[in-house]
Amino acid sequence: MKLAIGNDHVAVDMKKEIKEYLESKGYEVVDVGTNNTDRFNYPVSGYKVARMVADHEVDAGVLICGTGVGISLAANKVRGIRACVCSDPYTAKLSKQHNNTNIIAFGARVIGIETAKMIVDEWLNASYEGGRHQTRVDMIAEIEETQDLRAAHEE
Repeated sequence: MKLAIGNDHVAVDMKKEIKEYLESKGYEVVDVGTNNTDRFNYPVSGYKVARMVADHEVDAGVLICGTGVGISLAANKVRGIRACVCSDPYTAKLSKQHNNTNIIAFGARVIGIETAKMIVDEWLNASYEGGRHQTRVDMIAEIEETQDLRAAHEE
């Protein structure tokens, strides 16, 4: 499996550790940076990873900034991306099983490295369940495409 990883200046050290961890497990990891601690705007790496995922250059993505929120918001602006910021392994697992997320994000200022490893493990080992969840994923895609949600979906 080929993954893209990106970060901002706050998350350089955590990104390096997660990249090494993933590579030690046999994943091919494309690092879009940044690799220094000078101020760096997280939408740049959020967009780069999201674009690679959306264009099927990689299978999935990992994003890290201070909280994981800003970088995931940037990624979610790319059509077809379902990025989820997670601070615990359970949410990461369910984000894949129920929402078919294709990018996981977390915060270097929020969680430690061992929790980050557990999050990526749970997320990468989970599988999308489809079924009843597909209706909801389709609704998200409809909003993305049309900026609307048909009234028939409302309950």
